[in-house]
Amino acid sequence: MERRDDELIHFEAHGAAPLPPASVEGHVGRAGARIWYASYGTGPAVILLHGGLGHSGNWGYQVPVLLGSGRRVVLIDSRGHGRSTRDISPYTYELMAADVLAVMDELRLETAAFVGWSDGACIGLILAMMAPSRVEGVFFFACNMDPSGTLEFVATPVIDRCFARHAKDYAALSATPDEFNSFVEAVSLMMGTEPNYQADDLGRIRLPVAIVLGENDEFIKAEHAEYLASTIPDAQMIYLPGVSHFAPLQRPAEFNAAIISFLDGIR
Repeated sequence: MERRDDELIHFEAHGAAPLPPASVEGHVGRAGARIWYASYGTGPAVILLHGGLGHSGNWGYQVPVLLGSGRRVVLIDSRGHGRSTRDISPYTYELMAADVLAVMDELRLETAAFVGWSDGACIGLILAMMAPSRVEGVFFFACNMDPSGTLEFVATPVIDRCFARHAKDYAALSATPDEFNSFVEAVSLMMGTEPNYQADDLGRIRLPVAIVLGENDEFIKAEHAEYLASTIPDAQMIYLPGVSHFAPLQRPAEFNAAIISFLDGIR
């Protein structure tokens, strides 16, 4: 039976599925932080970039499927998230994008496809702008690229369950386990002021891009997703029915099928 966790009840209690053993795992030091990464399998590389306040373990339902499709999977914990550290520098999306390039250099990965979720999607699209020679395509799930793209925040039980899981995971994984509240404040400051990319910036992207949104997303306006899809040359718009901002956890089979279809189409 297909796994469903639309209300994130299982995720709050147990997290996502455990990650398999990594082929390579380590940290890269860059700009006052130690950035954790793990690599699995062989084949064309796909880098998974998690959402804000989360960590790479949230991709537990995606990694085995991508490995089974014959791809090398690379996970990266964004600075200050999960097993990665940070200094006192403010968070910025471009800073975290540069961290990703440092991991790619460490792993000697010339190019990779990117699957980004929320903040991770923004990082992936920034990489398509700042380092297009390193990016084969971007699966951009559930994020905005300027402040007009977000809905007014309304707390829901699903969001509360996700936040509770993030707090538990932060305490378990972080080098600063008692600093979750200040971590949330720092990430929220970035989210409140970034990203700020204009149509001209997006129009210069010349890579395969899928703009993907759950039909019940709690944070991103559907019209903003459609704007991105129409502004980025040749981008495709994909709606995922019955899910929200947490589709990779809620209905992983459907989310994974969309990823595989996109990746198959860019190679």
